[in-house]
Formats: sequence, structure tokens, C-alpha cells
Amino acid sequence: MQATRDFSHYVKHLGSGLQHIDLAVEGVNCAGCMSKIERGLSAMPDVTLARVNLTDRRVALEWKQGTLDPGSFIDRLAELGYKAYPFEKASAEAAEAEQSRFLLRCLGVAAFATMNVMMLSIPVWSGNVSDMLPEQRDFFHWLSALIALPAVAYAGQPFFRSAFRALRAGTVNMDVPICIGVTLALGMSVVETVNHAEHAYFDAAIMLLTFLLVGRYLDQNMRRRTRAVAGNLAALKAETAAKFVGADEISQVPVAAIRPGDIVLLRPGERCAVDGTAIEGKSEIDQSLITGETLYVAAEHGTSIYAGSLNISGALRVRVSAASEATLLAEITRLLDNAWQARSRYMRLADRASRLYAPVVHATALLTVLGWVLMGASWHEAIVTGIAVLIITCPCALGLAIPTVQTVAAGAMFKAGVLLNSGDAIERLAETDHVIFDKTGTLTLPELEVVNAADIPAGIFALAGQLALSSHHPVAAAVAQAASARSPLVGAIEEPGQGVRAECGGVEIRMGKPSFCGAEQMATDNADLDPEASIVAFSRGEEKYLFSVRQALRPDARAVIASLRQRGIAVEILSGDREAAVRAAASVLGIDEWRAGVTPADKIARIEELKRRGFRVMMVGDGMNDAPSLAAAHVSMSPISAAHLSQSTADLVFLGKPLAPVVAAIDHSRKALHLMRQNLWLAVGYNLLAVPIAISGIVTPLIAAAAMSGSSILVMLNALRARNSGSQARPAKIDAGFASDRVLEHDPEKWEPVFRKDHAQIKDMRS
Repeated sequence: MQATRDFSHYVKHLGSGLQHIDLAVEGVNCAGCMSKIERGLSAMPDVTLARVNLTDRRVALEWKQGTLDPGSFIDRLAELGYKAYPFEKASAEAAEAEQSRFLLRCLGVAAFATMNVMMLSIPVWSGNVSDMLPEQRDFFHWLSALIALPAVAYAGQPFFRSAFRALRAGTVNMDVPICIGVTLALGMSVVETVNHAEHAYFDAAIMLLTFLLVGRYLDQNMRRRTRAVAGNLAALKAETAAKFVGADEISQVPVAAIRPGDIVLLRPGERCAVDGTAIEGKSEIDQSLITGETLYVAAEHGTSIYAGSLNISGALRVRVSAASEATLLAEITRLLDNAWQARSRYMRLADRASRLYAPVVHATALLTVLGWVLMGASWHEAIVTGIAVLIITCPCALGLAIPTVQTVAAGAMFKAGVLLNSGDAIERLAETDHVIFDKTGTLTLPELEVVNAADIPAGIFALAGQLALSSHHPVAAAVAQAASARSPLVGAIEEPGQGVRAECGGVEIRMGKPSFCGAEQMATDNADLDPEASIVAFSRGEEKYLFSVRQALRPDARAVIASLRQRGIAVEILSGDREAAVRAAASVLGIDEWRAGVTPADKIARIEELKRRGFRVMMVGDGMNDAPSLAAAHVSMSPISAAHLSQSTADLVFLGKPLAPVVAAIDHSRKALHLMRQNLWLAVGYNLLAVPIAISGIVTPLIAAAAMSGSSILVMLNALRARNSGSQARPAKIDAGFASDRVLEHDPEKWEPVFRKDHAQIKDMRS
């Protein structure tokens, strides 16, 4: 009986007669792999899209419905030399983590073997010019073989497997000449040892593998992005909903079972799982992660509610308009994936030249062997020279040129309060000439603060803080925090959607809406209140006070904007918040270009417009609605307080309250890009100088390996210069209004309190 494969579970129907599937692919390491896969799959009939995401090692495929079996894509990839399987988040992440651990084990074995073989080689080198007995030399050679052969067999697996898959598919990649050089060096060394020759090349072979594995491991870890979209959305997406199955009877059902027209119950404190319209009840909802709106929206009959919105107070009945994959939240995720995949093509430009490496090296080594034989040399001498050419042209320095700078620069950025999510982001960040800021939670602090705290009597403030501890409302929590309240009042009662009340000294005290506290007229007549703030009232008997609560600008926002302009970078604001709030922030910061009330699609459209005009755009945002634009931008950054999806989307994440890490990251990236270019020139210059020398027969495989290692060490030492940004420009001084706050520039000791405070948030990011 013939087994069949059913991948229909993984196929998505896009409408318009198209189907979609994501495949996880093993062995995708460079732009050459991307190009080969996309060309091979696009050539299949009725395939409308074949796009490789190099970072996630995934292939997105779209084709005309009913014409192709998804299994045929897996078969085609196997013909191209790649193992593929339908993408599932958990298994893909586990495979990626296991691959990283395997590379580390291979590197450990190779490095240990290299140290021991070199320890044995040094006496042989010395003895060949002194009085070492042939028997002693042979003994050291056999010991070296005993260490090197099994070590190469294990540590060389990543290269041997890759080369085997390429050859089986009838193609070559960069690992093929590496494997040929290592195998020939080991084979020649065994032959030389059997024949009691003076030279063996076990040290050259194992040293070569060690440096290659260093580059491969660094590259693997810099490419790994803690994306985890499904896991990050878990806090925003409810997997079940309370559906009305009768007049007053509800049942918890999976979101996938919800259909448009159904009615669901949204309780206080729950996140909405569907898009819909409120048909009964009154409450306040927090849509800041979806729309960017800072203030809570009053929800009553007719109010639109989106999936991911948080219900603050009263219960609501919601008539479903869209559920599961049709919600705004799902649409944002799709926009995000499309932008991610489109941006992954950037890596193709950086790696395009790698396709020429294998055929050029093979041809050079073969011509060297044939040339020496035609000139009268023995096959032994010709092959040794050919091996030297293969080893000396090994792309170790080229392979280390970028990852080493990225690693050092990432460490320097961490000290400056910036965490790197994507290795290639450094190159893109250095090219930034236009920065777009979101307002809410980015230019402003994520926490609410009491703006008029100085106008409230200390005793009243303290009492209000104690009462606020009994409320679950975030605005009340801001009052409690500002008052440093620790002990709530006994007997306090919270009335959903209104406020909280209690008795103190025989007098009733209240906090909440002005109408709940009898201060509605006071709130209307008070012209001194901040029009952009939320107003919470407090009453004690006939005494009434108003608290103005809002998000404040980050302490160094104005200085950072000035510093960006000093570096020739244009700045603008795109926000989903109200026009008045955005205008006020832009005025304080001196930003002329701003837009308010924009949607995720509007932000992407603006970014694409700037791209067409030749700008390299950096997007800095924190909200759920910013995720697609973060992915669409040339490079992106989010604060540590951002929504999880925005953090995983952004190329960089900055810590603490100041915006200074934005400037520091740009300075470090520009220095790093300069060093990357230097390293590439060093690597290319090494090959231009070393290859003719190797062809001339002057160097042995051992000297070739030493030269290759020397070029790699030179590249790594040059990369260490990325620890300093090298920028002489400093952020402008902060105005007197923020004199108590300092810009935390590049001093790690100043960041230590911030790291301790945010430890719970950054501990997962460090991986």
C-alpha cells in the first residue's frame, strides 16, 4: 500500500483562487541558496509567489488553487538539495536551537583538537631543523592523526553535509571546496606519515575547520531572531470567547468557532478576541496597542471594538463582525509577515558574489596542479601545491569580516542600553537618514504621571493615593504611585466604570469620574487643566480636587531630536493618537513634519513613499499598530516597554527612560559599518596577495593554513575597534525643565540601575 501525504492542514486559502503554505527549509545559509530556491520553485507551473526569508529559513509559497499538491514543493526542494517540511512554530524553533547547539559542540571539538595538534606540531617544526629522530617525528605525526581524524569527522559535519547535499543535487556551494581542501590535506598527511615524510598537514586541516566554525557559529547566532510571533501574541489574542448560546446562557468556545453575527460577552479585565460592535453595556476600553490612542475609549451601544483591546471596567455584549484570521489583529500580523519577507531580500545584495567562489577556487586549484605537472613537477608536488591553494583561498577572513564586527558592536550597543535583534540591522542602521517616531510610548514615557501634583495639598494627595490603591483603573494606579501609597483604605468599594469610595474619619471620600465625585462643573470650568490629560476627581465631603494624569515626554526627547539633526538626519512623527496630542508633542520637540490619526497601512504607505524618494528610513515605535511599519522600514527600533510583537519585529530594542540609546546606536552602527568595509578590503587584499604566492609553490599547506589563520586574526582584531563609537558629537544639553534627568550616554555603570529595574523584561531578550 502506498502512503500518501496530506498537508492540507498547513494550507491557507487566500481567496481569488490562491492558496498559501509556509515551509521550513534546512541548509539555507546564504543569498545563493535563496536565489536557487526561489528560481527553482518559481519555475513550477501555476506558482505565483516563492519567497525565501533567510533570517527564519522559511519559504512562503502561493499558487493557483487545485493545481498543485503541497507535497510537490517539498519534493522539488529535495531535488535542489534542501530538506523541507511544513512550518510549525514550536518545531521550527526547536530545530533552530538544536542547530546552534550542534555548531557549538563542533566548534568545541575542533578548538580542543587544534590546541593539542598544534602542541604536537611545534616539536616537529623544531626537530626538522635540528636533531629530531625520524621515529620521534613519525610518533608525533601518528598522535596528530589520532586526534585530528576523528575530530574532523565530527566537527566537519556542517560542511560535509552541506557539500553532500549540493553535489547530490548537481550543484556546488562554498562548502564544497572547503571539504575538498580538508579531505585532501588529511589524505596527503596520512600518506606522508606512512611514508615517513618530514611534513604532515593535520594541523592545517583542523585549524582550518576551527576558524570556519567560528565564523559559521557567529553568523548563525547573529541571524537567529527571537521572533516568536504566535507566542508574543498570546497576551493579546484570546484563544476562547464567551459566546451567548441563549438569551442569558453563555458558553466558552474556541475563537475559531466564532462566526460573524454571534454575540459574545466581554468581561472587565478581558481582552477581546474578535472584531465587533458593542450592543449592550457601558465600559472603557484600552485600544492603545491597536490604534495608538492614549486615552481610554468610552464603550457603549454602537462602539467598534477590535481584537486585542482590553476591557477596563463594565461588562459588554459584542456582536461579532470578524473573528479568527479576519480580525484587525490578524491583518496586522499578515502585514508584518509580508514586510518581513520583503525586507529579507536585502541580504541577497551583500552575498551575491559568494556564488562565484566555489567554481573560481576549483578552477584555480585544478589549473595549478595541471600547470605544475606540465612544468615537469611530480604529481606529489603538484597536489601539495593545489592543496595549499585550496586552503589559502579559504574564505575564513571573508566569513569573519562581518559577524565579528556585528558581535563586538552588539556588545557595545548593549552597554549603551540597546539590545540587537538582528545582526544585519547594524549595516542598515548606519545608512539611516530619516527617522520616524511614534508618539505614544516612544517619544512619551509608557507610564502615566500626575501633571499637577504640585497643586494638590500633600495630605489630600496621600489620602487620594491610599484610596486609589483599591481601584484597578490604570489612571488610579498612576495617582497611587505618584503618592507613594503603600496601604489601601479599609472598606473601600469600587463601582465599575465610575470610581472608588470609602469612609475616612466619618466622612465619605471618592475618587473617579468628575460626575461620580460631584466635580463635573469644576472640571468643565477649570481652564488650567491640561487638555491632553485624563482627569480624575477626588472629593472629601465638600472638598473637591482634580488630578491631571497623562504620559509625559521622555526626559531627553528634545535633546535627542537635536542630536539627530546634528547628524544630518530628518525627523518626523507618525501617530495614531489625536491631532491635538500629536501637535502639542511636535511643538515642544520642534518637529515640523507630523501626522496624527494614521493607521498601520498609512504608516507603511508613508515609509514606502520615503523609500521611493531615496531615503533610508528608521521607524521607532512601540505599539501593536507599529509592528507592520517597523518591519517595512529600512531599520527599526522599539523601547523595552513596547508590545511583545513590536519588540520581536524591531531590529533593536532600547532600555530605560531616555531616548539617548537611539543616537548611541546610530553612532555605533556607523563605526561598525566603517570597520566592516575595512575588514572586507583586508580579506580581499589578503587573497589578492596570497593566491599568487600559493600558486607559485612557495608555501606548503601548513604555511597556507597559518596565513589563512593570520588573516582571520587580523580581521578579528580590527573588529575589536567597534567597541567605541568613535563619534565626537554629543547629545545637546537638556533644557532646564528636565535638569534633574541626565542623558545616559555610553557609560555602562550609569545603566546598571536601569538594568536592575528592567531585569524581568530584559532577561528573555539577552538570548
